[in-house]
Amino acid sequence: MRFTDRNFLPMERNQPPSTGIFLMIWILMKPTEVPMLRRFALLTVAFCISVPGLALAAPWELDPVHTGVHFKVRHLMVSSVRGDFEKLSGKIVYDEADVSKSTADITIEAASINTGVAKRDEDLRSPNFLDVAKYPTITFKSGKVEKTGNGTLRMTGDLTIKGVTREVVLAVEGPTPAVKDPWGNQRVGGSATTRINRKDFGLTYHKTLEAGGLVVGDDVDITIDVEIFRKPG
Repeated sequence: MRFTDRNFLPMERNQPPSTGIFLMIWILMKPTEVPMLRRFALLTVAFCISVPGLALAAPWELDPVHTGVHFKVRHLMVSSVRGDFEKLSGKIVYDEADVSKSTADITIEAASINTGVAKRDEDLRSPNFLDVAKYPTITFKSGKVEKTGNGTLRMTGDLTIKGVTREVVLAVEGPTPAVKDPWGNQRVGGSATTRINRKDFGLTYHKTLEAGGLVVGDDVDITIDVEIFRKPG
């Protein structure tokens, strides 16, 4: 059902309760009182726009320049090799009122792996490990977010590497309080960590040392540093 007037905006059935109140007043009022209602409605809209929090806020966006995915794995049982993935994209939905409703959907370009040694990086891109020609992306998609303490969260989601998807749990420090950058944007950050077994994702390269132990460790420690921003508006 729709009630309209040439000088008033249409009102649909599926409107919030406040619209229903206006509709009742509209029906009950005399024609000579309609201009007064119009002025009241316009003042109400102007108030909602001018008061922070009542206006529709701009969405949070992932800042890929200040977001990074880092990893660490044991080498020869005596030291650790560290590396990064230098290209990623994604979408972060950050619900400030209820952080458990926040979500993360991240895509990493597998070929962007960088450990600082070109020959090693070529091997990591090969079928021995990531096989980037066949599996060009690594993805993470959150499923559940729980608050675990003051400034800490637990995020559970699906991690896909080399076509294999496993559920992982990220321990998150953050989100930080929002700060304003020099350009007027609001910025929030966080850091998430987890440990996976590379063999669970089909990375089964295996070579042992003469004295025992592995050339490349099975456990991989992953850290994701995230920064999101919201434009003024």
